Amino acid sequence: MKHAKAQLALQPDGSKTVFNACTEPCPIERGMRIIGGKWKGSILWHLQDGPVRFNDLARQLGGASKKMITQRLREMEELALVRRTVLSTRPIAVAYEITDFGRSSLTVLEQLKDWAEANGL
Repeated sequence: MKHAKAQLALQPDGSKTVFNACTEPCPIERGMRIIGGKWKGSILWHLQDGPVRFNDLARQLGGASKKMITQRLREMEELALVRRTVLSTRPIAVAYEITDFGRSSLTVLEQLKDWAEANGL
């Protein structure tokens, strides 16, 4: 469903009226709620080439604590962005891989990366 952009109209008395006001989160907000959490985009980015074991992913995300990574991965697993596979139980070893749904966000993340680099961010 296409979401119409809200428009402001100036009335003859100087007041303003809004048409197509957002009555619920718009598609951009809904998308950001899925992939916009801290470290989520980076996690998806690092999983794009295949499954990655948890400790290797933690090394790649040097600024994130293991607790934070675990929380984000659980959220992302619930949202079906990533899939968790237990490799062994003693000692516990798991790997994560991006799902088709998660992979569908990579184009947006690539554009965001390019925009940040182009603007020195």
